[in-house]
Amino acid sequence: MLKILLVGYGPIAAYTAAAMADDPRFAIAGVLARPGREGAARALLGPDAAVWTAAEAIPDGAVDIAADCAGAPGLRAHGPALLTRGVDVISLSVGALADDRLAGELRRAAEAGRARLELAPGAIAGLDGLSAAAVGGLRSVAYTARKPPAGWKGTPAEAALDLEALREPAEHFRGPAREAARLYPKNANVAAAVALAGLGLDATEAVLIADPTLDANRHEVAAEGAFGRLHLTLDGRPLPDNPKSSAIAAMSLVRTIRRRADRIVL
Repeated sequence: MLKILLVGYGPIAAYTAAAMADDPRFAIAGVLARPGREGAARALLGPDAAVWTAAEAIPDGAVDIAADCAGAPGLRAHGPALLTRGVDVISLSVGALADDRLAGELRRAAEAGRARLELAPGAIAGLDGLSAAAVGGLRSVAYTARKPPAGWKGTPAEAALDLEALREPAEHFRGPAREAARLYPKNANVAAAVALAGLGLDATEAVLIADPTLDANRHEVAAEGAFGRLHLTLDGRPLPDNPKSSAIAAMSLVRTIRRRADRIVL
């Protein structure tokens, strides 16, 4: 039985805990939370749940895999320490790797602890095909994110567009995926995932569009190379109980965890 540590206690952690509950191959060992938030973390698993506020406090052997459900801040705060201790980390926070310093720190920690950081695909599909195509050589990869205007509130899009007045789609960013991840950290994971699967963060074009005709977040990937051409469109829905969390991202995390116990893997 593999013992799972949940990093964070929000909607994606709750979805993961529920999905793992009936799988005898796994057990939720506890939650890693911010100091002072132990009560909120126990609300997820029950009053007797183990809650730690630092990776260093987790007893040896108590955890096999850490599921990062806390976003880039959680990976930045706890990823290096977990990896150094030999705990594999599965994360949705692909956008955090646009920071070269953090990416290097995570790599060194994984090497020191002989552990592995595995990035779940998150809110996009088709990365297996894109990464396979990269083996033969890619000429171009472009990622386009289209969201309803409300989905861009609190981002630099507000300075470029009048989001409240939009009546037709409007582009507010075009540039390298690395820059998209830097400027739009809460929207960075898919752009970074597409980039890392294909041509890299600096050679992958990202286009961000506010689209009042949509009622879902649309992700589009276009790639060309020796393999041929790829065009992918995914309209993502949120988790039913949290409009800010992608349903397929949560499902992606659960699938990636389950693969650790599968004997036949697709």
